[in-house]
Amino acid sequence: MNRHFAVLAVASLALVFGTQPVAVADDHRGVEILVGGAPQRHYAHGGRLYVEALKGREYAIRLHNPYAVRVAVALSVDGLNTIDARQTTAADGRKWVLDPYQTITISGWQTSQTEARRFEFTTEARSYGQSLGATANLGVISAAFFKERVRSVVPDASKDAAELPAAPQARQEASAAAEKRADEYAATGMGRRTGHAVTQVWLDLEKAPVRTTNIRYEFRPQLVSLGILPPAPAADALQRRERARGFAPAFCPEPPSRH
Repeated sequence: MNRHFAVLAVASLALVFGTQPVAVADDHRGVEILVGGAPQRHYAHGGRLYVEALKGREYAIRLHNPYAVRVAVALSVDGLNTIDARQTTAADGRKWVLDPYQTITISGWQTSQTEARRFEFTTEARSYGQSLGATANLGVISAAFFKERVRSVVPDASKDAAELPAAPQARQEASAAAEKRADEYAATGMGRRTGHAVTQVWLDLEKAPVRTTNIRYEFRPQLVSLGILPPAPAADALQRRERARGFAPAFCPEPPSRH
């Protein structure tokens, strides 16, 4: 077995895609959930992180590498790897590659070498996990960061290049307005198709992740039930009626077609 093959045999298969680094004001463990391009607020509760899921809205996951070496990030949604939908350990799963200090945005399930399907907040019954019969981890987004192993020896100039350029990712866009029901729980569905070209590379990674982030997401009624968000103030019908004053100083408006 030659040296190059030995490296491939122990390395983790990962995907890399090209995008320009962007400034992140609040790294927050290197993982942010974006809706309409804006990061959702994180809520710390009971030793866990939560975000509010907005039913019917597409979302994306922004990853930031705070290290001076490349990292490979095993990213799962509802327990399914975002690259191949498999249920594995973080170490065995396929991963997204980030250059030192790079920030990238993953907007959907990778369905081919060139396309993805948008992440979309939906109900358990309409989720991608439900369609695959994998429902044990609905409502959880997990990211495990593995550093590339730094070697002290001089690289062999005859070895193949590790990575190739890939097409930029299409930006995540907002979708339908949110709808809230107390008897439904959040999960992630497969939304619209989008162009998203990727390239496969081999990396020699450290065995253990340098950091792992788990984010729970729920609709607002469930966050209220868990005590994470305060309940909305109850409407007082009697006080509303007490504020009524009858006539207002104005005239009857004409229908728009009469103007």
